[in-house]
Amino acid sequence: MKLNEGNLALLPAKVTVPSYNRHAILPGIIHVGVGGFHRAHQAAYTEALLNQGKASEWGICGVGLRPDDRAMQQVLQSQDFLYTLYELGEEEDAGVQVIGAIGDFMMAEDDSEALIEKLASPHTRIVSLTITEGGYCTDDSTGEFNAGLPQIQHDLAHPQAPTTIFGYLAEALVRRQAAGVAPFTVMSCDNLPHNGDVARKALLGFAALRDMALHDWIAANVSFPNAMVDRITPMTSDEHRKQLSAEQGIEDSWPVVCEPFLQWVLEDKFCNGRPEWEAVGVQFTDDVTPYEEMKIGLLNGSHLAMTYLGFLLGYRFAHETMEDPLLKRYVRSFMDQDVTPLLADVPGIDLDLYKTTLLERFSNRAIGDQLSRICSDGSSKFPKFVLPTLLGLIESGQSLERVALIIASWAHYLRGIDECNETFVVSDPRADLLQQAIQDPETLTSEFLGLYDVFGSVIPDSAAFREAFSLQLSRLQQYGVRATLELTLEG
Repeated sequence: MKLNEGNLALLPAKVTVPSYNRHAILPGIIHVGVGGFHRAHQAAYTEALLNQGKASEWGICGVGLRPDDRAMQQVLQSQDFLYTLYELGEEEDAGVQVIGAIGDFMMAEDDSEALIEKLASPHTRIVSLTITEGGYCTDDSTGEFNAGLPQIQHDLAHPQAPTTIFGYLAEALVRRQAAGVAPFTVMSCDNLPHNGDVARKALLGFAALRDMALHDWIAANVSFPNAMVDRITPMTSDEHRKQLSAEQGIEDSWPVVCEPFLQWVLEDKFCNGRPEWEAVGVQFTDDVTPYEEMKIGLLNGSHLAMTYLGFLLGYRFAHETMEDPLLKRYVRSFMDQDVTPLLADVPGIDLDLYKTTLLERFSNRAIGDQLSRICSDGSSKFPKFVLPTLLGLIESGQSLERVALIIASWAHYLRGIDECNETFVVSDPRADLLQQAIQDPETLTSEFLGLYDVFGSVIPDSAAFREAFSLQLSRLQQYGVRATLELTLEG
């Protein structure tokens, strides 16, 4: 049965459908970057609130800034902006829910003026973002806004016809200020440390180049809450679509598949109101830092610890790495010995239980989380997910072997061939630069670690780390992944 509004009443009784009048919902949230994670996370929380009758002014309007977003826009539009949330776990029955919180989807390239007006409307009170770790136009090594990017220069020269999120936000805020309309909150839901602070620095960096008065007004009036977001959401495959159709009779062109686990810790810093998300499980706090450092170091860092080594061994799914006792032991030792000692106390969290739960989540066969998804965009992920741990270990004089193996495995992976002699494409915006850096074995360590935009200056200047990296890479090249893991765990 094709998923659309007319067929909702015909779906099986065990499928949860919207209990509210979708046509009575006002779009108080504009979300930029509608992908799997947003649909499984923020939109799911908002849907739960709508089903309680508590969020009639907090519907979501999706926005696509890139041509690649059109496929999602067209699919959702063809389904009356409905989609299926398909929760898959090891033991419990699949949870199947039709989400209706997204009521519209605008493509910027279709009408940039219409999008600016939508952002400038008094009805828009939150602009939320999932624009990926690399979407904030900042220098990974310094954290500063990269004003020299061509797209930023375009938006400064053509403020009425922007192409970046910061150009759109700035122009909309100019119009709101001129009209005496309160600003919106900018809420990042991206998976990076201090995501609200990163969004603030980027927007203020852009605004300062455009107009210092605008910069000062945004600094004084716009809120940028930090958040810790968590739900493993693999790419939707044709197998997932077929499984949903076979089990539930739902023909959904783009369902979102996710694990049952769901968490959102959010700073309660909103300048123009917010939904009552705490009623559906969101944890509000004054300081999200300990939660995000825990999650990014333990979950995202461990993802990178297992993914390149697993891929080199020929595995293609996360659960396969956890079924390998050697890899599982290595990941747990990285969690326990490298990440945990650097973490502050996390209120209300038992870290040992949290780590055990993470390994169970990584082992979830039902969702089929692809290693290719986790491997992608390493040049954006490493500076945020692993290098903070590495810098902490260097500073405190601790052992560097385990973390060096994570980075060495990435360098070895960049060759594009695994230990089964299967070739693969490296998915990374900087793939050419990265692969060029590893071409010459004689200069690999200096060239690779010398990539300033990735590693900064402290890491390549550490003689102890250069030695550990060279050792682990040499082991991988000579003995392979399994023997290297054994040597590392013995040491």
